[in-house]
Amino acid sequence: MNIRLKHDLQQQIIRQMQGSYPNEGGGFLLGYLEADAVTIHDTIQVQNVFAAEEQYHRYAMRPQDWARLEDEADERGLTLVGYYHSHPDSPAIPSIYDRDHALPNFTYIITAVYQAQAKEMRVWRLRDDRTQFDEGTLHLSD
Repeated sequence: MNIRLKHDLQQQIIRQMQGSYPNEGGGFLLGYLEADAVTIHDTIQVQNVFAAEEQYHRYAMRPQDWARLEDEADERGLTLVGYYHSHPDSPAIPSIYDRDHALPNFTYIITAVYQAQAKEMRVWRLRDDRTQFDEGTLHLSD
């Protein structure tokens, strides 16, 4: 799986995830699905509505946010292709919680943020049988 992301969008995600620290932050990826690649054209940050005392290691959004962003993507001729979030003071690898709440065929970008500084960004996709994530390749462009 190849993920194409413009450098300025990567920097936008990094700023958002650093700004969410010490809590998890996240949002949606809008773009296009192609045969062997996902091209991301925009990101939309979504407020973390998980219980405040759990936001340091959990992220959740309201179902209305999901529906609203699907409609917005459609209006713009794009598709909701995935989701991004941070792992404060943890590696950029999916957790069991991530796997339990992920959807197959969605792209997941996870950014590890240590002491308010983004250190690593990796991309993942959940297998159809939901047993594990496979890592993709992030291709940055201007």
